[in-house]
Amino acid sequence: MAGDVRRRMTGGALRLLATGGFQATSFSNVLELTGAPRGSIYHHFPGGKDELVIAALDLAEENAEDALIAAGGTTPAEVADAFFGMWRQLLVSSECGAGCSVLGVTVSADSPDVLERAAEIFREWRASLAKRLADAGLEPSAAGPFATLLIAGAEGAVVLSRAEKSIEPFETVASGLRAHLASL
Repeated sequence: MAGDVRRRMTGGALRLLATGGFQATSFSNVLELTGAPRGSIYHHFPGGKDELVIAALDLAEENAEDALIAAGGTTPAEVADAFFGMWRQLLVSSECGAGCSVLGVTVSADSPDVLERAAEIFREWRASLAKRLADAGLEPSAAGPFATLLIAGAEGAVVLSRAEKSIEPFETVASGLRAHLASL
């Protein structure tokens, strides 16, 4: 039961990070969103907001990895399409109202611990994507740089789509990155 409350609060924090960034992820907002009892705050997160946000970032990392594993991909293009598909689904399901919680923290948090965890996640995503791309047949020397372009391009495209409330910028970037991948 206690684990369910912690998981619910962590999931709520993740949603708030994806829609409003670090500042929108207050304990009050998490409690309101999740219906968790007020006494749960320091019971489950004695380290305060930073501990809650880091738990939410850990969940974001896990969700992204699970989505990529589920999508599979036997060619570099399929791996890239799986990555784009993950972000496309988020944009469509949120009507372009949600983005990457890790990016949200990176641009709005001032906690060194939270920022370091966000940096770790980006490094892990780059390494994971590079490995998947190389395993799918992309030259290892090209896999790392393309993984970086893939993440940066998708993240920027999500930001543009959120700002414009349109999936079009995301699709434009995805198409351009697919064409670049084909040239590698």
